[in-house]
Amino acid sequence: MSNKRHLQSVGSGVEGKTTPRHNLQQSENMMKLLPKLVLLVLLAFPATIIFNSRGPLVAAQDATEDEEAAEDIISEDEDDEAEVEDDETTDLTEEKEEEEEDATSGEAKASPNADTTILFVKGEGRSSGGGTDTQGFPANNIVKFLVGFTNKGSEDFVVESLDASFRYPQDYQFYIQNFTALQLNTMVQSQRQATFEYSFIPAEPMGGRPFGLVINLNYKDTNGNVFQDAVFNQTVTITEKEDGLDGETVFLYVFLSGLGLLVIVGLHQLLESRKRRRPATKVEMGTSNHNDVDMSWIPQETLNQINKASPRRSPRKRAQKRSAGSDE
Repeated sequence: MSNKRHLQSVGSGVEGKTTPRHNLQQSENMMKLLPKLVLLVLLAFPATIIFNSRGPLVAAQDATEDEEAAEDIISEDEDDEAEVEDDETTDLTEEKEEEEEDATSGEAKASPNADTTILFVKGEGRSSGGGTDTQGFPANNIVKFLVGFTNKGSEDFVVESLDASFRYPQDYQFYIQNFTALQLNTMVQSQRQATFEYSFIPAEPMGGRPFGLVINLNYKDTNGNVFQDAVFNQTVTITEKEDGLDGETVFLYVFLSGLGLLVIVGLHQLLESRKRRRPATKVEMGTSNHNDVDMSWIPQETLNQINKASPRRSPRKRAQKRSAGSDE
């Protein structure tokens, strides 16, 4: 019995102990699982980072979008306020301009108890341009007109001055040529008339262009109320002077005549130079003069035969020979 117990204890002791071979197998299994665990960690770590960071990014984007929307709303409100302010300022300026125009028109108002007429007696003409027939005045010439004033009321009027001016057609507030005002200081009693004469000379550089002609008559009543009547307020054309020759035309004619004279002299000199360059024509004299002919190379016998065959005699010798033959 004791032997059996000893064997059982030995057997149980053998079973409880691990062998080295068994430990080696376990380590090999762990080494095989290690790469898989590392790969799993590498895959899981970025995923966790992405999931954790996605929430703040989305929140930041939403915050920026909300801020941009708020800024857009604020800018729109500011634009609307600026537009409202601009509209208010334009309305105020327009009201001021209207008030100024009303004030100026009130100053330049004519009296209902007075009538004015105008008549041009010198320098007036008609100018047709652009399909319309307008009143015209010659440049650098005297223009004379008469202004009639009629007092229809019960109070007396004092006509103080009469003035005229040329103005820009598109803006009558801009003066082009302002003429001297004629001081009258004439009293026109009730139910009476008066006539005033005025003359001016348009400047020569203004010729060929339209201008606004404004003629004002200034007067007041016995109470000191000042009135101004625009006797003439129309667009007229300043015509250029056509009669006679001006300095520019004379200078142009002199220049053209001198240029033509220079051209004629130049052509004459050219023809003369060509004639001088032509060579003198040589006339071939031939062998009419025997003294210029070299006979040394011809044999003497041949020369004798030529002289015997065709003797040359002068007409005088022939006539003497004929006269001698007739005497015989």
